Amino acid sequence: PISPSTITNRRHRPAPGAFAYHRNTQTNPKKSPAAPPAAKMLAAAASVKFSPASAGTSSTTKLAFKPVHLPFLPNAVPRPLSLSARPLYRQEPFLAAARNDRAASTAPPAATADGARPVETAAAPEAAKSAKIGVYFATWWALNVIFNIYNKKVLNAFPYPWLTSTLSLAAGSAIMLVSWATRIAEAPQTDLDFWKALSPVAIAHTIGHVAATVSMAKVAVSFTHIIKSAEPAFSVLVSRFFLGEHFPLPVYFSLLPIIGGCALAAVTELNFNMIGFLGAMISNLAFVFRNIFSKKGMKGKSVSGMNYYACLSMLSLVILLPFAFAMEGPKVWAAGWQNAVAEIGPNFVWWVAAQSVFYHLYNQVSYMSLDEISPLTFSVGNTMKRISVIVASIIIFRTPVQPVNALGAAIAILGTFIYSQAKQ
Repeated sequence: PISPSTITNRRHRPAPGAFAYHRNTQTNPKKSPAAPPAAKMLAAAASVKFSPASAGTSSTTKLAFKPVHLPFLPNAVPRPLSLSARPLYRQEPFLAAARNDRAASTAPPAATADGARPVETAAAPEAAKSAKIGVYFATWWALNVIFNIYNKKVLNAFPYPWLTSTLSLAAGSAIMLVSWATRIAEAPQTDLDFWKALSPVAIAHTIGHVAATVSMAKVAVSFTHIIKSAEPAFSVLVSRFFLGEHFPLPVYFSLLPIIGGCALAAVTELNFNMIGFLGAMISNLAFVFRNIFSKKGMKGKSVSGMNYYACLSMLSLVILLPFAFAMEGPKVWAAGWQNAVAEIGPNFVWWVAAQSVFYHLYNQVSYMSLDEISPLTFSVGNTMKRISVIVASIIIFRTPVQPVNALGAAIAILGTFIYSQAKQ
């Protein structure tokens, strides 16, 4: 016989396919029925109750209920569970990769997703280039100041500018020959046409170098560089009357303060010497022709700035050597050397070596900087170089300077700066 409790339990037992149907509604959203309203859900929940007939007959009494179907979310994308599903926690390799990503995030990416380069990355090459130019300028100015100081010391004790100029070129030639032989620097590939084109440049360079050394032997270093600041005026005049070039009107106006400042400095110079003044003027003219010959004859010659100046020094040495022997000679040099060593001591040898080496180094750096900067930047740097040499020489040698003389120097240097801006 079937007891009433059994009938009741069977009546309230869920149908065999109820849970399967519920599972299908979760995994197959396309075949699921429409979600029941909230009122039907509450009514279904209220229908769950205990059976009164089986309340005291058995300890295994089950709750009588009807299956509740939760509403399906139409926008949800079901994901079937599997053993290969990724866990919610992070595994150790994944954490290590995350730490590496955070460590690498300090460096800016090369570009964003849309191809735009970040400001930091784009500014990095510019900052590196500016720093490199700054190093070139600082080295150039420092080496030039050191050379002028030792050169003046040597000429004060040993007043033979032809030998001094020869030693400067010989030191530079020896340095570069050793650099090429030891592969520190790559030797240039030159031919006979290269040396023919370099010959007028070397002649002008030799004249300018010797003339500047003669000027330094006769007058103060500051006065020589004040006169040499008039080189732009010579450049414009030679280019206009010998080459037929024309310049904008502001360029011609910029020559007025250069010429006026140099004239004021020369008139008020306490230790004025005509040979020293003419030496500086000839040096200006020679260096102008050196630049013109270099532009005209060296077009298409693929030689770096360092090797170009090395070849220029060697050829200038060959040109200068016979003239140095003719103008002064070994007997004069021997007597002067003994007097200088007796007066100064062993330091005189160091002075000669220093002025020779630093002359080559400062010129080499200036030619190397031409490979990295524009002519305008080089002109501005050359102007600032003269200011540093003038100020350093006045302080070290305690050169007496009148206010009017200083004013003339300032006007000439300012005119040089205005000229470099106007020419561009």
